[in-house]
Amino acid sequence: MHQLTIGIIREGKIPIDKRVPLSPKQCKRISEAYPSIQVIVESSPVRCFSDMEYADEGIKLCSDMSAADILMGVKEVPVAQLIPGKTYLFFSHTIKKQPHNAKLLHALLAKHIRLIDYEVLKYPDGNRIIGFGRYAGIAGAYSGLRAYGLKHNLYDLKPGFLCKDTAEMKLELRKVVLPAGTRLCMTGHGRVGGGALEILRDIDLEILSPEAFLSYQGSRPALVQLASEHCFRRKSDGGFNKKEFYSNPSLYQSDFLKYCKAADLYFSCHFWAPGNPPYISEENIADPHWRISVIADISCDVNGPIASTLRSSTIENPFYGFSRKTFKECDPLEPDSIMVMAVDNLPCEIPRDASEGFGEDLLAKVLPLLIEGDRDSIIANATETTMEGTLGENFRYLNDYAFGSALT
Repeated sequence: MHQLTIGIIREGKIPIDKRVPLSPKQCKRISEAYPSIQVIVESSPVRCFSDMEYADEGIKLCSDMSAADILMGVKEVPVAQLIPGKTYLFFSHTIKKQPHNAKLLHALLAKHIRLIDYEVLKYPDGNRIIGFGRYAGIAGAYSGLRAYGLKHNLYDLKPGFLCKDTAEMKLELRKVVLPAGTRLCMTGHGRVGGGALEILRDIDLEILSPEAFLSYQGSRPALVQLASEHCFRRKSDGGFNKKEFYSNPSLYQSDFLKYCKAADLYFSCHFWAPGNPPYISEENIADPHWRISVIADISCDVNGPIASTLRSSTIENPFYGFSRKTFKECDPLEPDSIMVMAVDNLPCEIPRDASEGFGEDLLAKVLPLLIEGDRDSIIANATETTMEGTLGENFRYLNDYAFGSALT
């Protein structure tokens, strides 16, 4: 195998992201497993692993990354920092034609850069290979529990970003004592839902079926985890067909209000696509039997499926209120308001854990495809732009976006 250099770039997006695609020990493991591969790291004062931690593992620190063949980051790379003619791996946030990143996609094409977008690395069955979803679920569920304690003056958890790691978060959860009969509702069963459930299992909860949850009268706090078939119904006859729902969602409408009348705290961990019916409308929130006082919108689709998510919030200031009377933002402690948690970069609350978990998947599931071969064309199918300055085969639909009015 010919000599190959992999570079870990410094995150340049503002606000600063402390995560890394590979930890120091993971970088060392690459060099040990593949002697023909050198790993270099761009010096950074802000990442969650210090320069010294990389140097201690024998990883070369650089200020100039032009020697690298493959450059790996986490978030979008500022246009001015892109090196022409290289292969990059990062989350570009362009596949949904996000207006603020049209210039980035245009620059990738103009600079003849091959972009392999983590977000679209998928197995042949369509399941995503890599992501930070588990850690979004962990941090988001913790933050939702923290919000509930503040809203009702029950307990006071340390902010998640002040915890060293997931282990410290779980120690903090010992403070959580929910009133008898408190009911928690969660939507979503993927990586995000799994991470949230990991946290919620650490408090004293009874996990119920959807049917049992709606009629629950017990004293022990209870949780239900819902899938699409529990939340939506066909408009014509009230039925549900999963394949039809995902192929033709306009035939369906929300049936989620009954859970909003039964739950005190709601965690959204679902995937939602534009065109899908909303979960919660303003009309739902105004219903006199509405019960939810805290919504932890971990999925955080602004102006999307949950009417109370007016904007994304920040790690430092994660909560805002939503008035059930005016449908506008208000003090989160205002009576009859909903406290909303809508942080859109939750894994950054536990950057070391999130980075190590992401790096393990990168090492086991992606790096071998780049180095040893890719018989299922997973890398090719995730190649958004090519070194020829063209869009990848699966991304031709982005042509107008890459060269259109969003650039002005």
